[in-house]
Amino acid sequence: MAFKFTKPKEKLSWFITGCSSGFGLSLTRIVLDRGHTVIATSRNPSRTPELVAEVESKGGRWLKLDVNDYNSPKVIEELERSGVEIDVLVNNAGYSVLTPVELATEDEIRGQMESMYFGPLRLIRAVIPHMRKRRYGVIVNISSGASLEGRDTMGPYAGAKAGLDGITKVLAQEVAPYNVRTLTVVPGAFNTNIANVTTPGKNALPDDYKGSVSDMMLQILAGADLPGVKFALGDKDKGMKAVYEVVVGEGVGIGRDSEPLLLLGSDMTARAKSVQEYLGHALETFKDVTNYVDVA
Repeated sequence: MAFKFTKPKEKLSWFITGCSSGFGLSLTRIVLDRGHTVIATSRNPSRTPELVAEVESKGGRWLKLDVNDYNSPKVIEELERSGVEIDVLVNNAGYSVLTPVELATEDEIRGQMESMYFGPLRLIRAVIPHMRKRRYGVIVNISSGASLEGRDTMGPYAGAKAGLDGITKVLAQEVAPYNVRTLTVVPGAFNTNIANVTTPGKNALPDDYKGSVSDMMLQILAGADLPGVKFALGDKDKGMKAVYEVVVGEGVGIGRDSEPLLLLGSDMTARAKSVQEYLGHALETFKDVTNYVDVA
């Protein structure tokens, strides 16, 4: 069943995680410049005093928030009790561990799940009851192209992002009747500082992996300049402007402010098509099987 979502007010209150750099900082600046209220968050605001001052000088607030903290939902509850109605929650904070799946440690995998699945989900579960009662809200999750089609060495990261993508699809159907919507943003390669929050796994590559895509990815992370290897980089500010407009229904978002999925970056065209081909191939290859295994 399709729902038509409405925006009851022009100026919204945004709660954004991971604002010290990259997408989070870019989106914070855009939202503030458009006259909305912003609660920016990061794990260590004391490390970026100039950014905190910039945001607060424009009327925003900057709070300390570690999405891994089991008590992080208390920040949402305290804001709501104080009269701050959160209209838009943006789950952006995260980091990446690069390692082949077989070499990933239990701690590395759980760390990725904690930051990019359980952490965002805690905030979502805290804010949804308030949005539901007010009959308005938007949940924006910044996902990754890696969760869409998979990418060597990014298994733990992709798995965590894909997990949140999956549960969000269900959430979207559950909350749509209350005029609450979700937007999953799937960016490709962008000019963020992702390299600064990306680390290699603890376990070294076995010789079998030498020359593989995993080996190449880890060399690039280490600063190697590999001949012939180039990435199309998206502009983070252009990307976040598009996210903003799709949320509020302006600019490129006119007529598209009920859409649940936004792919960002020219590299995502080929990556999305590869997923289409993957599914199409399975349907064609097993067309004599798929529809013939029901109970007779």
